[in-house]
Amino acid sequence: MAWVFIVVAGLFEVAMAYSLKLSDGFSVPLPSVGFVVFSVLSFGLLAIGLKTLEVGTAYAVWTGIGAVGTAALGIVALGEDASALKIASILLIVAGVVGLNLAGGGH
Repeated sequence: MAWVFIVVAGLFEVAMAYSLKLSDGFSVPLPSVGFVVFSVLSFGLLAIGLKTLEVGTAYAVWTGIGAVGTAALGIVALGEDASALKIASILLIVAGVVGLNLAGGGH
C-alpha cells in the first residue's frame, strides 16, 4: 500500500509543477492555490509512504514520477521540444527508477 501512496504523491507532484507553470509566478490565483494544494497532498502522501519504505528508493521513485510526468506533460500539453535526447533522458530516468526497485529498495 505504501507504493500506492508514493505513486499518487508523484502524480500530485506533476500537478504541482503544472500549476506552478500556470500560476505565472503566482500572479494567477487559481493555479497558485492549486500549487499549494497539490504540494501539501504530494508531500503528505510521500510522508505516509516513507513510514514503511526506504527513503532513498521511495524518494527516487517520487521524484522520478514527477520528473518524467512533468517532462511528458510539457511535451504533450505545453508544446515543449520532444527531441531524441530529451526522450532518451526521460527513458534513462525510468530505467533508474526501475533499477532501484529491482535492487530491493522497498518492503
